[in-house]
Amino acid sequence: MSSQCYTVAMDLGVCQLRSFSISFLSSVLGKDPVTVDNSSSGASVVAIDNKIEQAMDLVKSHLMYAVREEVEVLKEQIKELIERNTQLEQENNLLKTLASPEQMAQFQAQVQTGGSPTSAAQPSVPPGTAAQALPPPAQNSGAPA
Repeated sequence: MSSQCYTVAMDLGVCQLRSFSISFLSSVLGKDPVTVDNSSSGASVVAIDNKIEQAMDLVKSHLMYAVREEVEVLKEQIKELIERNTQLEQENNLLKTLASPEQMAQFQAQVQTGGSPTSAAQPSVPPGTAAQALPPPAQNSGAPA
């Protein structure tokens, strides 16, 4: 008697699982409700397998699209960072060429002691404004800065 109840409970569970799977797939696929013919369980399993495969393909394509978008955003950020790095390297080289040997020696001494690179002899320039304070190399008129 208990084995018969188990079989009935198992059938009920399978029926509920199929119902859940069908409604879930219908909502994922956004199509008309999927119907299953309970008379031929083999065909219904194949139909469910096909729907699951379609849903997985849909999820995969959405994930691939999202990953491609993120890769494009990261590539753009890398490009901008490389350009910014190049600009800062050029600015650094310009500042090195314009600095006197005494200023360079003083700067090196401050870097070695871990002190601030600014001093009373040189006015403090806020970060990011050094490029605006000096004219570009091509427009430099030769006058002292």
